Amino acid sequence: MVGDLLDRDTAQTYASWFRALADPTRVQIVEYLARHARPMSVGEIVSAVGLAQSTVSQHLKILTEVRFVLVEPVGTARHYRINDACVGCFPSAADVVMGRPAPTPKGAC
Repeated sequence: MVGDLLDRDTAQTYASWFRALADPTRVQIVEYLARHARPMSVGEIVSAVGLAQSTVSQHLKILTEVRFVLVEPVGTARHYRINDACVGCFPSAADVVMGRPAPTPKGAC
């Protein structure tokens, strides 16, 4: 029955979130930014993750595309910070996909 399916737009959004977190390095970056709760330069993130800057930058690009991470220009540099509102919606998305009622979201995703 079609009425019981998750709407297509929501399903596509959730799928993009799951894809973004399907890489362990991206999970580490999200966790690191969330734990430190402040904007960080790519260099700081590279030091923490221990990978090449180009690799970290590619992971950050993917995370910014799904809005788990936000970019803030600082002079000629870019700083990255966690998007608490969007990351906070992820457990709700997982609940919905698993057939559980979604908790009330705390912010816009």
